[in-house]
Amino acid sequence: MLDVCLLGTAGMMPLPYRWLTSLMTRYNGSSLLIDCGEGTQIAMKQKGWSAKPIDTICFTHYHADHISGLPGLLLTMGNAERTEPVTMIGPKGLERVVNALRTIAPELPFEIRYVELSQPVEHLQEQGYCITAFKVNHNIACYGYTLEIPRAGQFQVEQAQKLGIPQNCWSRLQKGETLELNGNIYTPEMVLGAPRKGIKLTYCTDTRPVPAITENAKNADLLIIEGMYAEKEKAAKAKQYKHMTFYEAARIASDANVADMWLTHFSPSLVHAEGYMEEVRRIYANAKLGKDGKTVELDFEQEKSS
Repeated sequence: MLDVCLLGTAGMMPLPYRWLTSLMTRYNGSSLLIDCGEGTQIAMKQKGWSAKPIDTICFTHYHADHISGLPGLLLTMGNAERTEPVTMIGPKGLERVVNALRTIAPELPFEIRYVELSQPVEHLQEQGYCITAFKVNHNIACYGYTLEIPRAGQFQVEQAQKLGIPQNCWSRLQKGETLELNGNIYTPEMVLGAPRKGIKLTYCTDTRPVPAITENAKNADLLIIEGMYAEKEKAAKAKQYKHMTFYEAARIASDANVADMWLTHFSPSLVHAEGYMEEVRRIYANAKLGKDGKTVELDFEQEKSS
C-alpha cells in the first residue's frame, strides 16, 4: 500500500488557505518527498506526518516555490537525530543549488547523496520505489516523476512442492531471493507466476503539455498534475510562462487513461476553482481539485477469486 498526501497546492506563493505545492508518499516504512517549497513543514505537521523517515527528496526544478523550504526541513530532520543518508534527485546543478541553500543549514548528522538528471528519461530505484524521471517543458530544466511499486507474480505452491523446496524457504523466494539447497539453485522465477499489476503514481508541475507526460502517466492509478489556470482568458499566459490550464491537464489524463487525476499548483489569482470543474469533467470524468492535505491510499488490486 502506498500512502499519498498532497501537502500543498499553491503555485508561486503560499496563501493563508493554500501551501506551496509539495507531495509526500509513504511506503514500507520509508517516506519520499517531491518538492519542498516554503511552508512544507507546516503542511506536514498539520497532516501529522513526520519528516524523519524521508529517505528520498525529488525536485522538479529549482524555482523558489519548489525548493525554498529545504534548509529548514533538513535542520528538522537533523534535530530528530536522523543519521541515515538522504538521497536527493533533481535536474543538473542539484548539488550546487542545495549547497548554496545549506549556507544556513551547514551542519547535518547525515550524508546527502546527489543524483543529477541530464537525460530526457532516467530510471532509478530507491527504497522499494521504481522512479522514472522525465523531462518536461518549463522555462528552466524541469522533470516530472512516476513512482511505481512493482508486484511479483503469485507464488505457485504446486510448483514449489514439485521441486521439493522446503516450506521454510518459500517466503525468501517470494521476496526475490535466489537459494542454493543441496547443490540445487532455485530462483524466484521458478515458483512465481507472471508479474501482477503494481501501483503507479505520476506527478508533474510547471510545464506545457508534452507527449512525455502522457507516455509516462499511461494507465497510472493517480496523476497529480499542474492546473495553473482555469480562466479561459489566461490560456495565452499559460503558454507564455510555460504552465498548463485545467483543460490541457484533463486532456492529458484522458489520453493517458489514468484511473484518477488531481489538479494542483494553482495560480494565486485562482478563486472559486470548483466553478470550472464541470467543463473539465466533460474532458476527463474523474478530474478532482487537489486540496492541501488531500490523501489517498493506493493499494494493489484485489486478486480475482477462482
